[in-house]
Amino acid sequence: MTDQTNIGGPPPPIPPDGRQSDAALEIARGVGRVLLEHGLAHLSELPLANFRRADITGLSASGDLWIVEVKSSIEDFRADLKWAEYRDYCDAFFFAVSPAFPRELIPSDAGLIIADRYGGDIARAAPPHRLSAARRKAMQLRFARAAAYRLAAAIDPAAAADFAAIKL
Repeated sequence: MTDQTNIGGPPPPIPPDGRQSDAALEIARGVGRVLLEHGLAHLSELPLANFRRADITGLSASGDLWIVEVKSSIEDFRADLKWAEYRDYCDAFFFAVSPAFPRELIPSDAGLIIADRYGGDIARAAPPHRLSAARRKAMQLRFARAAAYRLAAAIDPAAAADFAAIKL
């Protein structure tokens, strides 16, 4: 007999993979709330075709894709330069930082979200750069497949390892 206790309710959260600091997890939680307020579904740690993983990817009802790079400290920001490689996979690119983070460090050609564990605000809109139709479709399919596999793994944890081996 299968466990029916979560059927119809929200799936349990995807556990952190150990790479995120507590501060980053709190910012990510607030970013999720910001994206929901703006009508975007979101996924954390979405693998991209360039073998990078976007911290948070949002998908709007019209199909627009946002990528949000969470930076939990100045050191985290300065040490990680791979974020420039995410722009090719979204219509809008944002950094998300805590309220204490010095905003002047964030490049002006990126959007800015200020967030904590309770929520946040878009402090600066991201300059739009539209994806090509082919890249958009590929990203939408990647997003949908990742979401479906995560939901299936939450419903059937015993099969989670099988889902992890599937290429998006």
